[in-house]
Amino acid sequence: MMKSFIIAWKDFKIRFTDRKGFFLMIFFPIILTAILGTALSGVMGEASLPKTTVGVVQTDTDPIAAILVNDVLSGKDLKKLVAVKKVDSEKELTALLRDEKIDVGVVIPSNWSGNLQDGQLKQAKLLTDPGKELKGNIIETVLQTFVNQVITTSSSTKTVLTNSAQTLAPNDIKNLARQLSTSLEKLAKHNQGFVQEGSIGKKQVSGMQYYAAAMAAMFLLFNVENGAKSFINERDTETLARLMSTPTSKLAILAGKFLGNLYFVLAQFSIFLAVTHFLFQVNWGENVLQTMLIGFAYSIAVSGLAMLFAAIIKNMKTAEMVGGLGVQIFAILGGSMIPLTIFPKAMQTVANIAPNKWALSSFIDIMAGTTWNTLLMPLIVLFMIGIVSITLGTWRLQVK
Repeated sequence: MMKSFIIAWKDFKIRFTDRKGFFLMIFFPIILTAILGTALSGVMGEASLPKTTVGVVQTDTDPIAAILVNDVLSGKDLKKLVAVKKVDSEKELTALLRDEKIDVGVVIPSNWSGNLQDGQLKQAKLLTDPGKELKGNIIETVLQTFVNQVITTSSSTKTVLTNSAQTLAPNDIKNLARQLSTSLEKLAKHNQGFVQEGSIGKKQVSGMQYYAAAMAAMFLLFNVENGAKSFINERDTETLARLMSTPTSKLAILAGKFLGNLYFVLAQFSIFLAVTHFLFQVNWGENVLQTMLIGFAYSIAVSGLAMLFAAIIKNMKTAEMVGGLGVQIFAILGGSMIPLTIFPKAMQTVANIAPNKWALSSFIDIMAGTTWNTLLMPLIVLFMIGIVSITLGTWRLQVK
């Protein structure tokens, strides 16, 4: 076992002292984090929810419809999130939606509040683009919350008036009705809480925090390619053959190669963590143990995949081509370049195949403030990726 540690330390020193490798794997991600975190900070900051253009068809002057359009959708609380475009017909609305000139369409029926005395509003129609699911969900939430408040307040008004009719004088009933109607209008106009931006944790994550986590996840993933290339290079130069001619077991040699890559990944992550924290004031979360454990699990997964990659790929050119392309695909798919929340739901599901997605989402959760229970699944997935990859890679390399 001692020989494995000696091999691992030798591999680690070679990679860590390589100037080109140090620049690409440690210095470059720090610079990229500074650029993306500063230039695109709005992605996770105040403007993290996308601006939504809503086309509205309102065929009459129904008072409740007017409140929805003029005081809610066009109100001051939603002006940063919603832009309203009034449209004459549903046909025109559909055309605008198809041409992507609007994001969501709302068709308000004539005499919308005609059945409000019976505790109902006529069914409004919501038209959405399947590719803009998030924007559709935002407007659907606003619309549904508004309808629920109007119906609830109307029903309460009717109940109070009915119960008071037996005890109040006619003039008192009129005054009460007027007061309740005013309350109804105020509640209908009051849209605070319809859409509240936030995160699943206790804190909002900034753009700098997001891209620090994203760059860490992406550049650690490059060690799959680099670790495999290191192994392939020693195989091509017969360094590995000479090593195996010594009284060292093949399993000990493979364990050393795995540990050498793991040492470098852990060092890369630790340096990146420290530099981004002290230089850019990136808060990686209140629980350092959570961050380090996710980083360790991800390092195990990356190092295991490097062994599997080395076992499958035969030559250096193929490793460079497949490895580079694979990392770029996973970087995009896993949210390292574009936040996953912008993706359609189907793409977010597919993203689960990317190991960096599990690491990135966990880092973000920790930054926002999360529990150990939330991190249980990512930890299991990352450790399983590592264990399965190590097992398959070791088995295949031993039988060659």
